[in-house]
Amino acid sequence: MSIRLYVGNLPQTFDAKELEALFSAVGEGVRFKAVNDRDTGACRGFGFANVEDQKTAETVIEQLNGKDFGGNAMRIEISERKDSRSPAPGERRPGGAAPTAARKAVNKVVHADNVDSEAPDPRWAGELAKLKDLLANQKAAV
Repeated sequence: MSIRLYVGNLPQTFDAKELEALFSAVGEGVRFKAVNDRDTGACRGFGFANVEDQKTAETVIEQLNGKDFGGNAMRIEISERKDSRSPAPGERRPGGAAPTAARKAVNKVVHADNVDSEAPDPRWAGELAKLKDLLANQKAAV
């Protein structure tokens, strides 16, 4: 089973062959792929390396984590897969998207053919319904 390593704090411009030479000096079968910016094509400062076994992964981390490469101290650690990582309570997902399980369409109106000037804005209808329920459930303390 292949183990994926995060390789971070890389310089914006670096020689891929020099980095591959560092990895091959540590162990055989280390494959590296830099993550590039879509627009510019320049390296975003990190990438991922795949190694064949746990022993090789530990050796790569031990020997190269914190090592100077192009003026930066490299950061190497075992990568977590995106799908296996669950956000902590209250943690926001990238892009500000809420988890899909938490999204509930309560009285959600997307389109109506006849527009009633007295009706609430359909974008806020679900929130308004929640507020009405909260107010109805409150009891006045006398």
